Amino acid sequence: MHDTNWWKGTSKGRTGLIPSNYVAEQAESIDNPLHEAAKRGNLSWLRECLDNRVGVNGLDKAGSTALYWACHGGHKDIVEMLFTQPNIELNQQNKLGDTALHAAAWKGYADIVQLLLAKGARTDLRNIEKKLAFDMATNAACASLLKKKQGTDAVRTLSNAEDYLDDEDSD
Repeated sequence: MHDTNWWKGTSKGRTGLIPSNYVAEQAESIDNPLHEAAKRGNLSWLRECLDNRVGVNGLDKAGSTALYWACHGGHKDIVEMLFTQPNIELNQQNKLGDTALHAAAWKGYADIVQLLLAKGARTDLRNIEKKLAFDMATNAACASLLKKKQGTDAVRTLSNAEDYLDDEDSD
């Protein structure tokens, strides 16, 4: 016998019943469980997905990764957990051209912007509105981190160009 008021669910390895009104109507399955865990900041669900080898760089219908959604939601613990995964893609652009860095800057999560930059997220990617993450920063802390990183990247690029020119001159 099946009671439609209750659904079977699993969390932290324990199975039980969940009131059906906790689950979105008409939801028969969740297409992107890792994305959902990241959006909701649910670390135990995220761990369960990763333990079951759900692809860390999978894209949802919008072309976004779980990392994007974790950054969008300000879930630092989720971001840190995703960073433990080998080959995590930091710079994936969704269908709007936004990256995880764009999302964190737009939502004003300076701590997450700092994590992304330390991990090597690119500051030079533009979305379809031609905006950099810096252009989308909604607070001074995010803008300052991004400006500082862009400045060091520009200096590094200039230095690399000068090294190249010096090499050419010595030929």
